[in-house]
Amino acid sequence: MPQYRISEAAKLLGISDDTLRRQIDAGAVAATKDHAGRSVIEGADLAELAQHQAEPVRDPSPVLRSARNRLVGLVTHITADTVMAQVELQCGRERVVSLMSTEAVRDLGLVPGSLAVAIIKSTTVVVETPNL
Repeated sequence: MPQYRISEAAKLLGISDDTLRRQIDAGAVAATKDHAGRSVIEGADLAELAQHQAEPVRDPSPVLRSARNRLVGLVTHITADTVMAQVELQCGRERVVSLMSTEAVRDLGLVPGSLAVAIIKSTTVVVETPNL
């Protein structure tokens, strides 16, 4: 079972070490000591906390879709030529890049600052783990 030191766990959650320590003190997540006496959090507990603390932005679209991976964010940058465009969105802490036609960018009225929803429907999702 993977374990994460407080500093590692806080970085993965996008919070400060002190904030995570307060959450541990409040009982939001359990911490134990590793063989060196450092406070650590079990990987499964950290994953549960990450899911609990995730605050996805509500999708403003009234349309229902089968795609479950819907990330609401703001367009931050568009690089376009006469045929294709690269559109970058900031969806919470995540940066999403989409390639689409320049015509689609125009039709959608996308400009930096536009509210947009990245809908990801894929049969291939690559999952990696660090080689430690």
